[in-house]
Amino acid sequence: MSQVPKGRPRTGARVAAVQALFQSEASGESPETVLNQFLRHRIGPQAGESFDDGRVAEADSGLFVSIMRKVGTNSVDLDAIISTHLATGWPLAKLDPVLRALLRASAAELRDGKEPPARVIIREYLDIAHGFFTGEEPRFAAGVLDALARTLRPSEFGG
Repeated sequence: MSQVPKGRPRTGARVAAVQALFQSEASGESPETVLNQFLRHRIGPQAGESFDDGRVAEADSGLFVSIMRKVGTNSVDLDAIISTHLATGWPLAKLDPVLRALLRASAAELRDGKEPPARVIIREYLDIAHGFFTGEEPRFAAGVLDALARTLRPSEFGG
């Protein structure tokens, strides 16, 4: 993923959450354990500028913690919600693990908050998807994110 633009700590928090959720799944460590590792070594000024190693010097640590804890506490419910928006016969486990982490983080934000608006969350996570993927994954993510937002925040879409 390319560098998070300066002055966008909320984007940095979302990128860090996707990275941390991926690491949690890959390592088998709990989201809370990985959250603490990121806070100690990968987020904030002590992280340095080496973004390629999973470091995000400029990140809103409060938002990062919030996303990680929501996913950690509600992972079964979030996975069920995401799964309802996947094609029949295409289980969540079949998705790329980074894409799975991105969808979990975005679903957590959409489900348990009213701010920022859903369209902002979608745009942020699509930017992140474009940073991680060069193929069809961002387009796939766009469709799932739109469907999630319309389900979890129908009032923002006239429903």
